[in-house]
Amino acid sequence: MNKSTAPFEVNRRSVLGFSVVTAATAALAACTPTKPGAGNASVTRILPTDPLVAQTEANRVATGKTISKTLTTSPVSATIAGKKTPTWGYNGSLVAPTLRGQVGDQLAVTVQNDLDESTTIHWHGLALRNNADGVPKVSQKAIGAGQDYDYTFKLPHPGTYWYHSHLEMQRERALYGALIIEDPQETLEYDKDWVIVLDDWLDGVSATPDEVLKEVSKGMGSMEGMGHDDGGPMKMGNLLMGATSDFLGGDAGDIAYPLHLFNGQDTKDPETFKAKPGERIRLRIINASADTAYRVGVPNQQLSVTHTDGFPVKHVKADAVVVGMGERIDAILVAKEGYTPLIALAEGKNQMTYGLLSTGIGDAPSADKLPRKLEGKVVDGGQLAADPSVNLPSKTVDRTHELRLTGGMEKFDWGINGHRFDLASPYENAFDIKKGERVEVKFVNDTQMWHPMHIHGHTFQVGDEGARKDTVIVRPGDTMSVYFDADNPGQWLTHCHNAYHAERGMMGVFSYIK
Repeated sequence: MNKSTAPFEVNRRSVLGFSVVTAATAALAACTPTKPGAGNASVTRILPTDPLVAQTEANRVATGKTISKTLTTSPVSATIAGKKTPTWGYNGSLVAPTLRGQVGDQLAVTVQNDLDESTTIHWHGLALRNNADGVPKVSQKAIGAGQDYDYTFKLPHPGTYWYHSHLEMQRERALYGALIIEDPQETLEYDKDWVIVLDDWLDGVSATPDEVLKEVSKGMGSMEGMGHDDGGPMKMGNLLMGATSDFLGGDAGDIAYPLHLFNGQDTKDPETFKAKPGERIRLRIINASADTAYRVGVPNQQLSVTHTDGFPVKHVKADAVVVGMGERIDAILVAKEGYTPLIALAEGKNQMTYGLLSTGIGDAPSADKLPRKLEGKVVDGGQLAADPSVNLPSKTVDRTHELRLTGGMEKFDWGINGHRFDLASPYENAFDIKKGERVEVKFVNDTQMWHPMHIHGHTFQVGDEGARKDTVIVRPGDTMSVYFDADNPGQWLTHCHNAYHAERGMMGVFSYIK
């Protein structure tokens, strides 16, 4: 079969007589506001098919090298906690392939969809071409059951990133994996890197993610104030009440998880990473969970935090780092003789997972011997300062958008500025911007829960000299101002990376207009 490499092509394996390029263009053109309620019909939006998107991609640095990979989405039977568990995954596995390349390499990924429903892939954290961003009805047509799709784009900047489905609750199965972009000019000294993907897990064990979404969508009003007498969280069905975190400013999460996974493994069979004493291990920590922040650290040994969301920060020694959903933290851990447990505590939920750094000496500690607290100096990525090399240049703000985070647990009716997002009308209440502008975004949290807010297609700076990021924790009652340069034309989603909040409406679109 002849396959085009056009980034919008969708191929049904058994049907070749239809012009899929025409179909994809028509599907995206349908996104242009043409009716009341669909956005400001008087403006012209720069859609993913606009020549300006292709021109921007052509101007990116290129090595001339192509990294090719096929990812097949399908049902899989995975062993989780010693039991065969039905779920979905890439290439027949619970743990998806880690993709690696260098800045300027062309990534060419063919997705073969063997599910009985549509899917996509979003390349989280990358300032990539808009028509590869993976958001159905905004940047592409969804990949139907039995169809193939080619994602092709240049890897724009180095760091720790990840990829995942951006269609409904699919990410809460195992449709996610790590994406590492190497920097040929890297100055950080380390001997090995350990890619770590953390996840809260229930699919095939207690319920499916869709069943939990349906349950929580009924609201949690009747459960408010509940919790154990000892102050710990209480489980009711698949919901959780009383999970609290002082670090996050209150409610830590609403979903009860039977398991937490460290690279697809639980505490009964922790992953072991081998090293020699004295080696410097670069931890690349990715939080792929739906509803859980993780507090990550090593008992009696500090981490040296070096990056957040792919970008370098002024190095900080910390006893633990808190990683919100969608965030990444890189840190250096020096290997000591014996076994060193790297613990990930489910913040506020009295649960944990962990992996082991081993030099091949001694006995591995069991889970019941590990501490359930990591205290001392604890930081999150939004509290760090950018390395001066990645500070945004000084520039006057051209446009400010205030995004008030609204809704609550009682009705579970999350939104932005009181509006619950609907993919059927993505440009309603869109945040219009123009190419070349310095944009200020004020995330104002009017709710009683924390939200990890993510912007597609751009990295922003937290405050004037804070970290460069794409996802940031916004605590209850707080305002978090971030800044980005509008240098990547197209239509870009912004949303809470709590999967249940996003599906219940806490999304919006930053829309480039002409």
